[in-house]
Amino acid sequence: MVYNYYPGCTLSTKAKKLDIYARAAAKALGFELAELKEWQCCGAVYPLAQDAIGERLAAARSLAAAEDGKLVTLCSACHHVLKRVNADMAANGEICAKVNAYLGEEETYHGQTEVWHYLEILKREIGFDEIARRVKNPLTGRKIGAYYGCLLLRPAGVMQFDDAENPGILEDFIAALGATPIIYDYRNECCGGYLTLTDKQATGEMVGRVIASARQKGVAELITACPLCSYNLEVNALGTEMPVHYFTELLAEALGLKEEETACR
Repeated sequence: MVYNYYPGCTLSTKAKKLDIYARAAAKALGFELAELKEWQCCGAVYPLAQDAIGERLAAARSLAAAEDGKLVTLCSACHHVLKRVNADMAANGEICAKVNAYLGEEETYHGQTEVWHYLEILKREIGFDEIARRVKNPLTGRKIGAYYGCLLLRPAGVMQFDDAENPGILEDFIAALGATPIIYDYRNECCGGYLTLTDKQATGEMVGRVIASARQKGVAELITACPLCSYNLEVNALGTEMPVHYFTELLAEALGLKEEETACR
């Protein structure tokens, strides 16, 4: 199976591991990520203003370019922006008309593309039971906490990714790899990502609460799908450090692929 793939900017720079191991694991599991041609930055932040049409154009172009009706993402921020803009195009006639006027394409776009996160492919299309059968290096004995953050889950009515208050997809993923998933209180709380440049103290305190909550429950390492969360958890922890990995790194490791990959470029 081949899926249209929107990598986003950060996966070409600071978050290369998230992308590289996702592609390798996809190949091993029998599907392909076909990168969209000439994709543009999604804007990183969903525009709340109804009249912010320009800020929706790049996302809308990529959504319209997904010819088979599915678009797969990895970065939590990209997934968030694309899915919410897609909802605007499907449900808000004024935004839809203005965006299409700017796009100037012969065929107008009305939100018909399905936006899927890579984790949803693993769960719905491959199945965690099948992934467990493919594991070559089970992560036995490792106590891993899932850090969801905000963007994958909220607003729940639009994202429809998992239960926003009690998610479980990452815990099921961790268990499929042979590790022990640990549930802790702050796994779906904000890490302060958008305050990173303006208020490092506040960000550090928010990150500290996340890591302290995880450590209290016995978590030894965290996984995430968000490059900004990963940065915050690693850089702004204010003395409460804990190992942080992208979920695709653990998937590649469990599938026996990490040793086969060259160093991330």
